[in-house]
Amino acid sequence: MNTSTKSRRNPRVPARFRNQRGIALATTLLLVVLLTAMSLTMVLTVGSDMLVNGYYGNERGSFYAADSGATLARQAIVTGILSSVPSTFSNTVQPIPPGTETSVQNSVNTAYSSPTTITGPTGSWPEKFMISAITVSAPTCTPSPATYAGSSNYNGKAISCTNLPPNVTGYNYIYPYSITAVGQSQGTEATTLVDAGNLVFNASVSPAAGTVVSFASYGTFIDQYPPCSSPFIAGTLTGPFFTNGAWNFGDANALGSSTKYDFKANTGQANGAVSYWHGNNCTQAASASNTANGTTIAPTFEAQFNIGASSVALPQNDYNQEQAVLDGKGVATGSPNLNSSNLKNSSGTAYPSSGNPSSGVYVPYTVGTGGVKTFSGGGIYVAGNATVTLSPSGTTGQVYTIVQNGVTTTVTVSPTGLGTGTTTIQTGSGAANVIQGVPTMIDPGTGAVTENATMLYVNGNITSLSGPGEYTTAINNGQAVTVTASGNVTVTGDIRYASEPVTTSANQNVNGTVVANADTLIPANNTGQVLGIFTATGDIQMNNSQRDGNLEIDASIAMISQGGSGGWINVGSQINTLNVVGGRIANVAKSGNAITRNIFFDQRFAGGNFAPPWYPSTTVTSSNTNQSAFSAPSVQRLQWYYKSSYQ
Repeated sequence: MNTSTKSRRNPRVPARFRNQRGIALATTLLLVVLLTAMSLTMVLTVGSDMLVNGYYGNERGSFYAADSGATLARQAIVTGILSSVPSTFSNTVQPIPPGTETSVQNSVNTAYSSPTTITGPTGSWPEKFMISAITVSAPTCTPSPATYAGSSNYNGKAISCTNLPPNVTGYNYIYPYSITAVGQSQGTEATTLVDAGNLVFNASVSPAAGTVVSFASYGTFIDQYPPCSSPFIAGTLTGPFFTNGAWNFGDANALGSSTKYDFKANTGQANGAVSYWHGNNCTQAASASNTANGTTIAPTFEAQFNIGASSVALPQNDYNQEQAVLDGKGVATGSPNLNSSNLKNSSGTAYPSSGNPSSGVYVPYTVGTGGVKTFSGGGIYVAGNATVTLSPSGTTGQVYTIVQNGVTTTVTVSPTGLGTGTTTIQTGSGAANVIQGVPTMIDPGTGAVTENATMLYVNGNITSLSGPGEYTTAINNGQAVTVTASGNVTVTGDIRYASEPVTTSANQNVNGTVVANADTLIPANNTGQVLGIFTATGDIQMNNSQRDGNLEIDASIAMISQGGSGGWINVGSQINTLNVVGGRIANVAKSGNAITRNIFFDQRFAGGNFAPPWYPSTTVTSSNTNQSAFSAPSVQRLQWYYKSSYQ
């Protein structure tokens, strides 16, 4: 027996396990390999994530650098253009010198054509940018008003900023621009961003001391506003504001709203102190802001705020408006003599030689050789109370539908040129009376016809004034109209222009261009269309009869005279949204009773030279030496895109 063999075997290990020796080692090695592979996979995954995050971070950093560079360059363009404007400018020379765009473009290109480092907070990515291309094109410049003496031409040439008409009240500049910015964060990643669009600048020229201006030049005018009376409603307030009293501003508690005051144009008051309502407490201060009881009231004034200004003289009466019907001049030293005028009704019956009829519609005309009838004045005279509907006739004409005691009279004005065309008056089913010529405005000094214009004068109350229906045109393109009543005027429905002269919302699309701000002039829509509504002794009342509960009035609305108490008041149901394209001028502030009220100032009225025909005017005495101002520029972004070099 071989004893050495026996010593190598372990008799206690069963025979079936003796062939599995070493499997534990193999298993251990396999687990080690798996763990190594998993660890390697985790390392690769983490490394890949870190690499992706690095690229993403660099990409975002380079994008922000490019975007910041484009913004800095655009602001540098704005600053450069504004720095070229003199501290004061006039209505005879445009404020931004021609060629400014070239010098600004070169200056910005020189400043940013090489990499510029952006210094950020501690720990932020290092960023830099450069402007690889920049273009600032010559602007489109449009003066206001863009028409003169009823024509779009002046001295035989189209009106422009290089062919300025008299009495310019403002300038509108639109500069096309394009900026290409390259941003870089770290490493080689870079982002190219293109920003292109328009930069819009608006300048206003205020009237010089002692200048006669129309009351239409005010977005809001209130004669009687005593100190520490009710706070004015806050909001975005456009057009010039003035009161012969004192403005009353409130905080959130006094207003019942957190809405802020933002005055877009010149604002003034005759009183030497402003009233500030902190809750229920009123404080007066000769300053543009006030802090008391832990609250601060600080209205935003984007133009001048003049405290203690000279009071504005008020119109004494409506004699000039009544006289305008008779002769087109509208200059009266006393009550016009209707009894010896050329007024006749539709049947040709003259206005009575004595006394005044209780009703009737009359127009001024003469009858010449061969029975030719020629219009000889400026409008339409209505004796007694009436309802009036304004509607277009064709593309240029205007219809006045006047109803008295169930009898309807229509007057249709159909111009074919300056002072030419026909005026037709018809009452009921009677024959139409066709008259050669149309109502015109006549220069009192020269006797020359300056524009086609109509004064509708009602010697009584206008119990209903409206257009032909909701959302429909009331005032045709090219029509200049003023409606005057000796009593109240009650507006019962929409009175709209065929073409709106200004934008009525922010970011409005105008002929393919998005306009950022409301109340921006739309030059292409300025056909000279204009409406004024005026009463010297009554109120402008609203009694809305429209189904949607909304109301729009495109007009400058005046209810004002010396010693008067006229105001703008709602006598009907509460109005959902009340929109006015024009302005309001009142003796006193009265309740409008509207959920939402928007007054979009008609920028053509700025400066007081363009206005409804024979509208009441005043002499303005200014205490400011700087009569010119630029409003905050706006940006119309038309193109914005970017791409990265590694995409």
